[in-house]
Amino acid sequence: MRKLTCQAWDWLKTHPSIWVTILALLAVDRLTKRLTLQFLTDKDYIVAPFLHLRYVQNTGAAFGIMQGGNLILIVITLLIVGYLLKSWKELCAYGPWVQWGLVLILGGALGNLYDRITLGFVVDFVDLQVWPVFNAADSFITVGGCMLAGALFFPKRAAKQEEK
Repeated sequence: MRKLTCQAWDWLKTHPSIWVTILALLAVDRLTKRLTLQFLTDKDYIVAPFLHLRYVQNTGAAFGIMQGGNLILIVITLLIVGYLLKSWKELCAYGPWVQWGLVLILGGALGNLYDRITLGFVVDFVDLQVWPVFNAADSFITVGGCMLAGALFFPKRAAKQEEK
């Protein structure tokens, strides 16, 4: 088991584009949340009839579940991030859709984890009026999860996309 962990870590070290992308995603998430804290804490902005920018402190998980469960959500996030890093090479053997899906998930998870640890809640700000308020990190996790699910559930289609 330890050897597999070392192999996964060695593989990650030799692919700097993965780390650069994760750091870029984290930077985008931090920037958008910082701007939210600077400009949206006392006023909502209506960008379009279906898109409002509104500051929300989320102490729970997606869709408002586990409100006040910040500590357990920190532990769960750390376990998921640890598993993904430990299993990276094995998971990425499924192809680039899985690899980049994992990159998005990690970038988003680290962004929300940073908020939970430093603020005690996650900063959300995108309000589509028909969906719970979310943030950039949530979007990265969602898109990454969809890429991962698509590649795992439809491996033949993912393989054909890679060939093109």
